Amino acid sequence: MQETIAVIFDFDDTLAPDSTSSFLDCRGVDVPHFWQDRVSPRIEDGWDPVPAYLYEMIALSHNGPPIRRDDLIRWGKRIKPFSGATRIFERVRRHAESINERVAVEFYLISSGIGDILRHTRLARHFNDIWCCDFHYDDEGGIVYPKNIVSFTDKTRFLFQIAKGITGPECRSQPFAVNRKVGSQQLRVPFDQMIVVGDGLTDIPCFSLIRRSGGYAIGVFDRANKAKWGRAWGFIEDGRVSNLVPADFGKNSALSLSLMMAVENLARKLRLRAQTYQG
Repeated sequence: MQETIAVIFDFDDTLAPDSTSSFLDCRGVDVPHFWQDRVSPRIEDGWDPVPAYLYEMIALSHNGPPIRRDDLIRWGKRIKPFSGATRIFERVRRHAESINERVAVEFYLISSGIGDILRHTRLARHFNDIWCCDFHYDDEGGIVYPKNIVSFTDKTRFLFQIAKGITGPECRSQPFAVNRKVGSQQLRVPFDQMIVVGDGLTDIPCFSLIRRSGGYAIGVFDRANKAKWGRAWGFIEDGRVSNLVPADFGKNSALSLSLMMAVENLARKLRLRAQTYQG
């Protein structure tokens, strides 16, 4: 019996402020104009929000100073996570082991953000795997086309990959492996051993799947972004999340305590399952 807990994070406005907006801002782009006057009209025209913003970034690159892979990587290294985020991983792991020494906690990142930013943040080393949007680059390293797009229900695909153990670099060239039939007793990490932490509309399918399956969904909001508070409260009203807390990972914060309680409950449940199985 697998005694693994998977904690799955979104990134933007969950672990750190929006990385795409901050990248554009550092390049002198009018960020409100970008989202409201360039991306929003495409969404109104029927575009999915994620390819809409990727397309407009490519347009910016073609019509102005080129956006190159090295620019994205450098910005990722400059991203400042929310308070306590750099320490939450080890704290969660230690807490789970204090409840059940046989439990292993794994961390994953599933984001609609840009891969070459997120894979170079100071938090990237904590994740067993990272899935996000990627660009294809030209010979000079400039962005030319979306290579991978992660949006809405796309995110649930990676929950199935975690459940079936289809993770790591060797799985990148096997996009159809996730469709293979696996019995519930063969799952490496069942959904009821998962915790999803996210803030946005693209996280709703993951919230719903994990809550319905007996896991935990924790909704977070950035105190500095009042425009998103109402949307976040809607997650509670719609029953999408187990709890809604500010994006603060400090030791005694509501988010930290919610994570610890969720991990503790799963660790105890796995210990009981193991005892029942052995008996």
